[in-house]
Amino acid sequence: MRDDDPDPLPSLWPLTGADALRDELLAAYAEPSRGHHGTGHLREVLERLDELAAAGTPFDRTTVSLAAWFHDAVYDGERDAEERSAVWAEAALPMHLDAATVAEVVRLVRLTEDHRPDPEDTSGCALSDADLAILAAPPERYDAYVAGVRAEYAHLPDDVFVAGRTDVLRDLASSPQLFRTRHGRAHWEEPARANMARELAGLVG
Repeated sequence: MRDDDPDPLPSLWPLTGADALRDELLAAYAEPSRGHHGTGHLREVLERLDELAAAGTPFDRTTVSLAAWFHDAVYDGERDAEERSAVWAEAALPMHLDAATVAEVVRLVRLTEDHRPDPEDTSGCALSDADLAILAAPPERYDAYVAGVRAEYAHLPDDVFVAGRTDVLRDLASSPQLFRTRHGRAHWEEPARANMARELAGLVG
């Protein structure tokens, strides 16, 4: 995309007749306090969902796309951000969707708290993999992601941030599989583990 191209994000909104809600979410993602978890992250998650779909990964496009839009709708460095994002979806979507669809979107948003979907949860696996795919980025992009996360926690002293970040990485690394879809395992697992190992070595070295 050229610098003068229009932002493609509005066109990726999956809910007809809810442009005002879309614009509220875009404004939230564009808050200056965000480092990594801004509009760029949202765009990347949606692009990874497209990649998974093109690879034949089964999931419900509408609910997973909506969950992607909401999953970091609230992001302020506090532990309950995913829950507050889910509550926002729970409050905003009933005027546009049936109750079962709303419940599924909310469930998927809450799942991004720990990224441990059941293997049979195809939509959950797709959303989790798309959200974690940044871990498999080329080293330069991965380093920019890490710097963005640090900026979001600028209020924490280095020792506190390093301890927390180390715990997050070790928890992720302890999972037998970071990625739950076939495409994710084949294309993202190895580079993600290499990036995390490199970052951990720098944190604890």
